[in-house]
Amino acid sequence: MHCNDLPAVDDPMDDWFFLSHKSVESLSETGSLQGTADKGKLKSKLVSAWNSVKYGWTLKQKTKFSKSSPLILLGKSYDLKDEVNKERFRRTFASLLWLTYRRGFPQLAGCSLTTDGGWGCVLRTGQMLLARGLLLHLMPPGWMWSVWYRAVKDDLDLPHHADCTECKSNLKCRYLSLGSLYDRPLEAMHRKVVSWFADHPKAPFGIHRLVELGSSSGKKAGDWYGPSIMAHILQKAVAASVDLPNLVVYVAQDCTIYLQDVRGLCERPPPHSWKSVIILVPMRLGGQDLNPSYISCVKKLLELQCCIGIIGGKPKHSLFFVGFQDDQLLYLDPHYCQLTVNVTKENFPLESFHCKYPRKMPFSRMDPSCTIGFYASGKQELDLLCTNVNEVVSTSAEAYPMFIFSEGESWKDEEHSSSPVHGVTYIQRNRDLKRASTTSSMDEFVLL
Repeated sequence: MHCNDLPAVDDPMDDWFFLSHKSVESLSETGSLQGTADKGKLKSKLVSAWNSVKYGWTLKQKTKFSKSSPLILLGKSYDLKDEVNKERFRRTFASLLWLTYRRGFPQLAGCSLTTDGGWGCVLRTGQMLLARGLLLHLMPPGWMWSVWYRAVKDDLDLPHHADCTECKSNLKCRYLSLGSLYDRPLEAMHRKVVSWFADHPKAPFGIHRLVELGSSSGKKAGDWYGPSIMAHILQKAVAASVDLPNLVVYVAQDCTIYLQDVRGLCERPPPHSWKSVIILVPMRLGGQDLNPSYISCVKKLLELQCCIGIIGGKPKHSLFFVGFQDDQLLYLDPHYCQLTVNVTKENFPLESFHCKYPRKMPFSRMDPSCTIGFYASGKQELDLLCTNVNEVVSTSAEAYPMFIFSEGESWKDEEHSSSPVHGVTYIQRNRDLKRASTTSSMDEFVLL
């Protein structure tokens, strides 16, 4: 079954999953006409085209989904036999921010690079995970991007009411439709979030800023970044942002979430409420290959609504995992290189920041190195997160969990308590059990 099995009517969602072959040719022809006089731009364009071909982002292959199995997308389950569910899935997926390779942006500091094509995919998947957390933090529950918003103007052309005194006095009367009234402030916030990831030195979470923050870890533009380093870069970026005073990022240490450290970041004296938190857990689920015993746990974590995705991928190829169906992971791919968008322009185009094409890959191809993210908006949500996540990981992988929770602070390295605390059962590491050796496997993704 193809997930775009909808009636052939004038529905703006009909073309959201796949572009026709002619559309792809049209895109190629348009790209070939730009920048031919500039050898640097031509080279960048060739590299971008190579990436698109190499990584299979042809925009014309149809992804097949089963009607007999639920489709999981970031904590929600969709029954594709139901047309309403199918449409909701399509709109929810399309509402995720899609951050990809870009070309033509200002030079990165210390080099002449104006594209991250071929090396920046982990930075992009990290951006996507953070973007998911920011949308949960700033937008109302269940928000979905309206693909029709760009057609909503000031509603000046709506019929005038016969009883309107302004109309009778020949004044232009403005009526805002209900959808427009609701969408406008949300769309403004949506655009603001997108602008934070712009490919410009001033953007707090843009490629320039992330590369700058990576320098403290010995990284520079053009280097390979791993999911673990990416987690720490995101933590620094949010901490330095003046736009998010009520949000913090916590990065687990050695696959352990120290709750006293988390509370220390979130707690504020009355009458202030707790800060919201994004918890990032870098981990390695095997040696050179994914340990199959962890697959069921990854699935259960993606079923939790507090999960905001996984910075992961397959060998030599970073992807942002957002769900699954049966034994196939659902993901967003950053390897499609697009032109940089000037977000300082009023009503800048948003289409290139949203993906219409869900992709799947087998769990068996998943690289064992990854970082999983969670979001809690307050104290109660954090307690619930701990309870739900701990329940999943404490029963995972038979002998050794993916990660653990611990009371206390990381610097004290206290023994983990086996007694319930705040309704959460904490597990003690079995000192006789060891992880698979990773000395011969790098944490970084190797690209191109």
